[in-house]
Amino acid sequence: MNGTGGRWSRIVRPTVGVAVLAGVVWWFPLEAFTAAFGAVDPATVAAALGIGLFTTLLCAARWILVARGVGLRLPWPRAVGDYYRALLLNAVLPAGVLGDVHRAFSHGRYAGDLARGVRAVLLERMAGQVVLAATCAVLLFTLPAALLGPGLLAVAASLGVFAVLALVVAVGWVLGRRHGSAWWRTLSATVADTRAGLFTVSTGPGVILLSAAALAGHLTLFLVAARAVGIAVPAPALLPLLVLALVAMSVPANVGGWGPREAVTALAFGAAGLGAQAGVTVSVAYGLLALVAALPGGLVLVWRLLRVEHVEVPGEHLHQVRQKITALGGRGA
Repeated sequence: MNGTGGRWSRIVRPTVGVAVLAGVVWWFPLEAFTAAFGAVDPATVAAALGIGLFTTLLCAARWILVARGVGLRLPWPRAVGDYYRALLLNAVLPAGVLGDVHRAFSHGRYAGDLARGVRAVLLERMAGQVVLAATCAVLLFTLPAALLGPGLLAVAASLGVFAVLALVVAVGWVLGRRHGSAWWRTLSATVADTRAGLFTVSTGPGVILLSAAALAGHLTLFLVAARAVGIAVPAPALLPLLVLALVAMSVPANVGGWGPREAVTALAFGAAGLGAQAGVTVSVAYGLLALVAALPGGLVLVWRLLRVEHVEVPGEHLHQVRQKITALGGRGA
C-alpha cells in the first residue's frame, strides 16, 4: 500500500505542476513570457550570480550547523559544492526537490550514516520553510489587504504541509509506543536529531538567523527580476507579493519550481492592482535568474564526474599489476 501510494505521489505531484504551468501558458499572451527573457542581460546575470553565491553560502552554513548538531561531519567545500549541485538539479528536474534528495543520500554515504544524513537535509530544508511560512503569516496579519485571496490560499497550503507532517509524527508516536516497531525507533531517532539539530543553544539561533538571511537573498533576487521587467512599485509594497511567490514554490507540486509560483504570482499581482500579466512576467524572470544563480552547480557536477573517473578506477599502474603477477608466478613456482 505504501509503495503504491508513493508511486502515485511521484506521478501526481509533477503532473499537477505541469497542468498548472500549462494553464498559465495557455491563459496569458506570449508577451508575458518573452518580456521576461528580454529582461535578462549581463547586469542581471551578474546580480543573479552574486546573490546566488550569497544565499548558497548561507544555506550551506545552515546545513553544516544542522549536520554537526546531529553528529555528522560536513566540511565547508563539500557543503557548498553539494548545495550548488542540488540547486541546479532542483531547477532542471521535476518536483523541485530531487537535488535535495541526491544531496541527502550523498552526504549520508559520505558521513557513514545514511539515515542521519537524510534527516539532516530534511531538517535543514524544513527550517528554511518554517521561517518562510512564519514570515508570510506575519505579513498576513500585518498587511491583510495584500495577502487575502491568493495569499491566504498559499499560506494555508504551506502550513498544511507542516500540519500533515505533524499528524504523521503524532500517529507514528502513538502506534510505535504501542507496538515497539522499527517505525518507533526511526521516529525516536528523528525526534532526537530534530532536538539536536534545531533546538539547542548552539544550533537554534544560528539556523533561524541563517534562514532569515537566505530568505532576504531570495527576495532580493525577486526584486531584481521585478525591476528588470520594469516594475517600479516601491519595494515595501512588492515584498508581500514576492513572499507569496516563494511560499507557492514550496508546494511540492511543481516542475523545477515552475507552475504554482507563476499562478500565485499572477493572482497576487492582479489582486494588488499591478496586473496579473505583470506578475507572470516577474515570476518567469525570477525563474530564469534563479536558474542562472544555480549554474555553478554545473561546474560542480563536471568536477565531480571527472574526479569519480579517476577515483573509481582502482588506480593501480601497469607496473604495479606486473609486480603482482610476478609475485604470484613466483609463489606458484
